[in-house]
Formats: sequence, structure tokens, C-alpha cells
Amino acid sequence: MLGAIAGDIIGSVYEFIEVKPEYNFELITKYSHFTDDTVLTVAMADSILRNVDYKLKLYEYYHRYPYAGYGRMFHEWAHKKNAPAYNSFGNGSAMRVSPVAWAYDDLETVLSEAKKSAEVTHNHPEGIKGAQATAASIYLARKGKSKSEIKKFVEENFNYLLDYDLEDLRENYNFNETCQQTVPQAIFTFLISDDFEDSIRKAIYIGGDSDTLACINGSIAEAFYGIPQSIIHSILLKLDDHLLSIVNKFSEKFNIVGN
Repeated sequence: MLGAIAGDIIGSVYEFIEVKPEYNFELITKYSHFTDDTVLTVAMADSILRNVDYKLKLYEYYHRYPYAGYGRMFHEWAHKKNAPAYNSFGNGSAMRVSPVAWAYDDLETVLSEAKKSAEVTHNHPEGIKGAQATAASIYLARKGKSKSEIKKFVEENFNYLLDYDLEDLRENYNFNETCQQTVPQAIFTFLISDDFEDSIRKAIYIGGDSDTLACINGSIAEAFYGIPQSIIHSILLKLDDHLLSIVNKFSEKFNIVGN
């Protein structure tokens, strides 16, 4: 889960810039900040910790952090209590799902809970698929599966294309907020990475919806590599007391540690 938060915070300052950053961009700046990706990830964690319906926690956290940068459709949904899902295939379902992959200890349950976590808002098949593919990748990574095994599972079960060229993506990939044009790219940049920091850097290097792309990428990279303590320290300083308390409780309960 902290990998998702790290990706969000690191990517936050690169999302809307006109020129894609070079690989050696400054990792964490004084302007780096958490966005709705972090807020809703922590909402999922809080929901699991307290055994509260996902929908209720998403609604609660939206109103606790109303200016975190939510998408228009989610913003409209959260303004109407008990609003139905809105058939979204946006990448929000994938960026917030990481706590599910840490909290449950068999793949069937992880996939089932990922679906539940998505469909309260993102009940389009592509929205559900994006959440499930991300959660499955995290789960398989934390269970010690190889990158080739993760790649094979995602390709066979979710029909995502994961064979890209990094430089081609950098040249041709554009801002896109859909699962189908964010999740595969996030997984691919993880698959070709050497360590956690390299994974995040490659995700942001290709441009696009940088905070969410790096959030999804980082959630998988954390499970595979762990996170260097220096990055953990810098990221935790960016959280407020409430978010930090939930992160700490969730990490302690589910034995999540860095490098």
C-alpha cells in the first residue's frame, strides 16, 4: 500500500507538465504532495481495518479531503449520498485497490474483494478488470512469484498487452485516465524495472497520468522489491496525522515492511 502512496506523491508534480521528465528527475521535491490516489487508497485500508463497507469509507474520505483532486464523475458521485455506481472504466479503481491485495491471503478472495472495491463506483467491466489485474499482480509479487509468472497470469486472465518498448511509449503515450490505457503501462514499467526506485522512474518517464500510473506501478513494485527506508521516510513526512495513523495501523496489522 505504501508503494501506491509513494508513486502518487512522487508523480504528483509531473502529471500536467508539457514536457515529459527525463529519467533522472528529482524524486521528491518540496512541491510533492498526496492526491486523491493516496486518500482513496487509505480509505480502502480504513474500510478493511474497521470492516466497514467500501462505499461508506470512500464517501467519508471524500468529504474529509474534498480538494484532493478527484475526477469529475467521482466528485459528482460523492456529492450524492447513496448514489449508484456510474459505470466508470477510469483508472481510479486500480489506483486505490492495493490494500485488498495485502489484506487477504488467497488469490480468489483478492480477486473477489478487488471487484467489490471497484464496483461501488467503477462497475464497468474494464474498471473491474483494472482493479483485479492490479490486485492480482500485487498479490503474486508478495507471494514470491517471478515477473514472468506475473506477466503470464495478467496476460492470460485479463488480456492486457504487456509487450511494449519503453522509448516508444515515451514518444507516443499520452495522458489517459482509463484503466485500459493505464494499468498495462504501469505493469509493463514494473516488469522491466531493476528495483523500486527504477520502477517508479520508468513509470513517470513515459508521461501520461503520472501520479496514478506511478501509484499503480509502485503498489506492485513494493510487493516485489520492498521500498528503501529513505523513500519511506520522505513519503511519510508528506502525510497528515490521520492518513499516517491509518497507514501505520494497516502496515502493522498485515506485517508490511520496507527494505
